[in-house]
Amino acid sequence: MSKNLYVGNLSYSVDNRELENLFAPHGVVESARVVMDRETGRSKGFGFVEMGTDDHARTAISALHGKDVDGRSLTVNEARPREDRAGGGRGGFSGFGGAGGGRY
Repeated sequence: MSKNLYVGNLSYSVDNRELENLFAPHGVVESARVVMDRETGRSKGFGFVEMGTDDHARTAISALHGKDVDGRSLTVNEARPREDRAGGGRGGFSGFGGAGGGRY
């Protein structure tokens, strides 16, 4: 069973291929994705790597957590499931003010 890892404190120049290459020596990489800002198209400085097995994931965490890459100390740990965000993101109805905001 594959294991999803969170990778934080990435240099903003790291792309998906570089992220995959960083993890490949430690086991089978199913996928590697740097999270990009939708508005600017630039890296947000973190990403996710899916390793082929739990053993590969543990090996990668041991080898890469705290490792200096491009002058930055990586954070590598098991990714937590995504949480639902209250409010529905941008432009969601907040429930305050009602139609017209109560102004006359």
